[in-house]
This record gives sequence, C-alpha cells and structure tokens, in this order.
Amino acid sequence: MEEVKRAYETVFILSAKLDEDATNAMIQKFKDLIAANGTIDGVDEWGKRRLAYPINKENEGYYVLVNFTSVPSFTAELDRIYKITDGVLRSLIVKKGA
Repeated sequence: MEEVKRAYETVFILSAKLDEDATNAMIQKFKDLIAANGTIDGVDEWGKRRLAYPINKENEGYYVLVNFTSVPSFTAELDRIYKITDGVLRSLIVKKGA
C-alpha cells in the first residue's frame, strides 16, 4: 500500500563554530536528502541566533527551517541522520496541520 504524503516542517540548529562553507554544505546536504525523499516547499534560513540556553558549551547556533512534503516513514530516517551528524546541535520535525 502506498504511503500518503504529508506536510512537515523541520528546524535544525547548526553549530556556530562551523565556517560559512561548512554551514552551507550542511544545509545543502539536508536539502538534497529531503528533496530525494519528498518535495521541498520552502527553505527559510534564520541565520545565527543566540540560543535560549547553552548546548555543548555553545551560545549561538545557525537556524534553518525547511517546509517539506514526504511519506511519514522518511521523518524517522531524517531524525536519525540529524542525530548522527556532527555539527547539528538540535533538530525538530513537526507534522503540519495536525
């Protein structure tokens, strides 16, 4: 049975210690991954922001919001990749219109 595609949004925070090239490469990596498994509806780079509390002794992070449509099973894989990728401080995937 074909899985129904749903709308999601994900926010990930990258380490501010990454240089600009590494940050852009990381964002592109996740955009490519999402595009390969679904449809990107929009990408909004919020840039460097102060964190509400230190994460791994860091006070700043680079925030990126991606709206996408994919099958529900892909979100678990995306979450797993966020967790094993160095440089990703935090990530969140939310189903839209729930």
